[in-house]
Amino acid sequence: MIRRKEECNVEYRAHMRDGNGTVQLTAFINGPEELNDKGRLFSKITLEPGCSIGYHVHETDAELFYILTGTGTYSDNGTIVTVHPGDVTICETGHGHSIANEGAEVLELVAVIVYK
Repeated sequence: MIRRKEECNVEYRAHMRDGNGTVQLTAFINGPEELNDKGRLFSKITLEPGCSIGYHVHETDAELFYILTGTGTYSDNGTIVTVHPGDVTICETGHGHSIANEGAEVLELVAVIVYK
């Protein structure tokens, strides 16, 4: 199967996880069944300058980010680090994270949420 860019669902979420601004999510899948029910999200996330995804804990799943463009401020269980293109973040089950675009360029990342 091939899914073309124009076939991907684009969604906008204001104040995602109590973050700032509006986050754009481009879904690469149409539901968990396309991940063999092993996860629920495989998306590109776009954060304009000043936008963020607020801190949250993954109780029953884990989330990975692959940074495509821009620079982000990432909270890894409360430890603040700067992430750059090519970096991968891993938020394991039971841990928390957030990400913010405090720079002048758009921050784009690929996000995957997998079940424990």
